[in-house]
Amino acid sequence: MLAVGRAVHGALTAAVVLATVGPLLLPEPKPWWIIGLGLLASVPVWWRKRAPIAVAVLVGAAMSVLVTWEKPFLPFGPLLAVYTIADLSPSWKRLAAIPAIVAVVGASLVLPGENDETFRLVGTAFAAAYALGTSVRASRSRTAELAERARRREQEHIAAAAEERTRIARDMHDIVTHSVGLMVVQAEAGPVVVRSDPDRAEEVFDAIADTGRGALAELRGVLTALRTPGESLFQPRLANLPTLIERSGLAVASTTVGIPRPVAESVEAAVYRIVQEALTNVRKHAGADAVHLTLAWRESLTVEIADNGRGPGDSSGYGLAGMRERAMACGGTLKAGARQNGGFVVKAEFPLE
Repeated sequence: MLAVGRAVHGALTAAVVLATVGPLLLPEPKPWWIIGLGLLASVPVWWRKRAPIAVAVLVGAAMSVLVTWEKPFLPFGPLLAVYTIADLSPSWKRLAAIPAIVAVVGASLVLPGENDETFRLVGTAFAAAYALGTSVRASRSRTAELAERARRREQEHIAAAAEERTRIARDMHDIVTHSVGLMVVQAEAGPVVVRSDPDRAEEVFDAIADTGRGALAELRGVLTALRTPGESLFQPRLANLPTLIERSGLAVASTTVGIPRPVAESVEAAVYRIVQEALTNVRKHAGADAVHLTLAWRESLTVEIADNGRGPGDSSGYGLAGMRERAMACGGTLKAGARQNGGFVVKAEFPLE
């Protein structure tokens, strides 16, 4: 692309020099100083991109002197210089150049006593050169703007894809760790129940099957959403919390403070997943025999899961990080740590509009 630009630049310079100096050499060469003025009015356009104003002044002055003795068909050097000013110069230089161009061109036509037709021809040529330069500048700016928009859209798509991958990873983590963890606990209790209470063993194995079927259904929903464009993932609601608590295998006391209000589906899903992950952690690590879940509806929705277990343990997994990400994604906050009287507490707060 750069090589093409240089070739075009060189071709324009050569064309201007030939169109300006050629008539001075053929059919008979003009005096050397006239040929020198022709070269001075054309060759400097090679440097027009580096110094548009300086080149315009130089070729314009040379052409103004040249037309006193020789009148070219058109002042090609000054025309290209004016085009370059309109195309490449800053706004204030472009505006300042307009009256200067008008004054110089007018003087170069008035002093030799040109007729009205020449005034119209030359005036139209300079106006067209300036307009063409402005048009090219606007087209380049438009192209750059479109490229920037495309770049931003691409970044937004990448960010959205990354966010979706993170959300799916959190859902997969919550579904698998909760369901499989619960199945492991129930399966470990199965042999004990079989020996001590055969009648209850059937309930334990039914619970394992129900948990497995629920996990498969949720995973199937995740896979369907991944395979089907535009398909959204299943989002659990607050109404699903009682079932979650019932299947957790823990002694959970649930309390609701205040009057429940409608909230966004994303907030409901975040609350459900946070409670799900917190209960999973209690079952896997805490060794607790009592868990208290509180939903407080005030200026904000506060969700608290507190247990009387061993307190903080290994925090190297993704559970707490995933809970914080879910809360932050909905504009909320999440804190987790040891309770003063022993045990562990997870507390999330979501703003209510």
